[in-house]
Amino acid sequence: MFYFCYSLKVEVLPQMERGVAKVIGGDPKGNNFLYTNGKCVIIRNIENPAIADIYTEHAHQVTVAKYAPSGFYIASGDASGKIRIWDTTQKEHMLKYEYTPISGKVKDIAWTEDSKRIAVVGDGREKFGAVFLWDSGSSVGEVSGHSKLINSVDIRQKRPYRLATASDDTCASFFEGPPFKFKFTLRDHGQFVNCIRFSPDGSRFVTAGADGQIFIYDGTTGERVGSLGGEKAHKGGIYAVSWSPDSSQLISASGDKTVKLWDVGATTAVTTFNLGSDVTDQQLGCLWQKDHLLSISLSGYINYLDKNNPNRPIRTIKGHTKSIQCVTVHKNEGRPYIYSGSHDGHINILSALTDCQNDCFSGKGHSNQVSKIVTDEANELVTCSMDDTLRYTSISKKEYSASDVVKMDFQPKSVSVAAGGLSLAVCIGQIVLVKDKKKVFTLDNLGYEAEVGALHPGGTTAAVGGADGKVHLYSVQGNTLKDEGKALEVKGPITDMAYSNDGAYLAAIDDKKVITVFNVADGYSFYGHHAKPVTLAWSPDNEHFATGGMDMLVYVWTVSDPDQRLKIPDSHRLHHVSGLAWIDAHTLVTTSHDASVKQWTITY
Repeated sequence: MFYFCYSLKVEVLPQMERGVAKVIGGDPKGNNFLYTNGKCVIIRNIENPAIADIYTEHAHQVTVAKYAPSGFYIASGDASGKIRIWDTTQKEHMLKYEYTPISGKVKDIAWTEDSKRIAVVGDGREKFGAVFLWDSGSSVGEVSGHSKLINSVDIRQKRPYRLATASDDTCASFFEGPPFKFKFTLRDHGQFVNCIRFSPDGSRFVTAGADGQIFIYDGTTGERVGSLGGEKAHKGGIYAVSWSPDSSQLISASGDKTVKLWDVGATTAVTTFNLGSDVTDQQLGCLWQKDHLLSISLSGYINYLDKNNPNRPIRTIKGHTKSIQCVTVHKNEGRPYIYSGSHDGHINILSALTDCQNDCFSGKGHSNQVSKIVTDEANELVTCSMDDTLRYTSISKKEYSASDVVKMDFQPKSVSVAAGGLSLAVCIGQIVLVKDKKKVFTLDNLGYEAEVGALHPGGTTAAVGGADGKVHLYSVQGNTLKDEGKALEVKGPITDMAYSNDGAYLAAIDDKKVITVFNVADGYSFYGHHAKPVTLAWSPDNEHFATGGMDMLVYVWTVSDPDQRLKIPDSHRLHHVSGLAWIDAHTLVTTSHDASVKQWTITY
């Protein structure tokens, strides 16, 4: 009998866009923070970010998520204008209510302190904002006074309630209520106003703009009372501010690659945190949560700022901002590490044992999607990419090498490795044999469309799966490939293929949803997927292998008994599986286009 359980090893970072603020939500109890990537909302424990959860129920890109002050619900908004209000106390995150208050991208959300009213702003076609009762959707006022999209909204967290908005029209607006009514416009900024936030005690609120200025206003009357930093608070545009719990200080995140800590009463900066010099070090979001000061870089990296050492964060959480396309596992100095490649060419290193120890290679790597990732006997990561290259990267040095790159004539789809320094690249219309990082043989005019390749671990045979539903076998003879005229039949175009670690079996999956395992000349068929399987990986025990598909299912199969199988349903809910790898015979790693990594414990 099979059993399974999993742990989520989140690699997914906030999805960032240059010049666009990123809102980070904070748990009112101070335990968690949350952000968005693609169609997902990611909830992470602030003390231990490895403890994480993902909400995946939106049909469109999620742009912002905020906790209700009660902490029991989260409201998340997407690019279509839809707001989903869902439960935080249950693992299933049951949907409570769903509304579409505006007809375009939601940019920000605010709750009243009693968790009963919600304000939503963004880029709607008919209107740029709305405020309504959370349990009925009934309007409790009108968000008006702007001529362009509204970037930010906040509500005073005590009575009398006040609501304030910030817009691309260079203005902020002030409202009284409920029901909320427009009172007046604040015209102090010269450029886009990116963020507006009330202090926790409600005494003040601030606006932050692309002009590098932060203005302070009275929280009850809306009257301007000052500004931070004299003429300018930052040299670059300011994208976010977050108040300290005691309302005496705040932090601001800027495109000038710094975060500043301000004494609001003195209107001066106490500390300037320098986060780097690269364009990806621009700071687009921030959060003050209990004693933690967080900021988000354009790279998506999450920085835990250190008041005592402003030039070096306490920790930086790294990972992927785009969908993961492939994965492999390799032991380095006896410790297993998960290597994953994403749509934007980034390769992430994740410790399979410790919590949330993400790292990456230094230097310049792939410039486009990483399509396949394997490791060779020289302790190198071998990757192929849509940038038309194979790369060989030293795992121990953790640094990309400019010289260990093999340029392909055509875009490579797949790479596999074998003993003797051999690599096989299957490109569009061409098969390339590489030895010791040099092209030694190419096959053109194949007569079929090659999709994926697999070298026998002993380096004797190259198997190439085609769109013609056949596995074409070539013998490796020195530096050449010889077509022996042999082909193994499967049911349809082949999507992935792999030899078992001992070379005894060859498994292939095809788009007719069939898995075929060959033992020399004999073939066994395995059935179960409801949609095209796309990835396959052998267990180190050579008796089991896993497949993952477009149906979001993962199966673990037993070679000696095709009926003995483990089905993992909804392995990455609403996202198909993109990669599989085994840490050991009982631990499987899965990746998906939700940019997350899951580690599964399999009991036979």
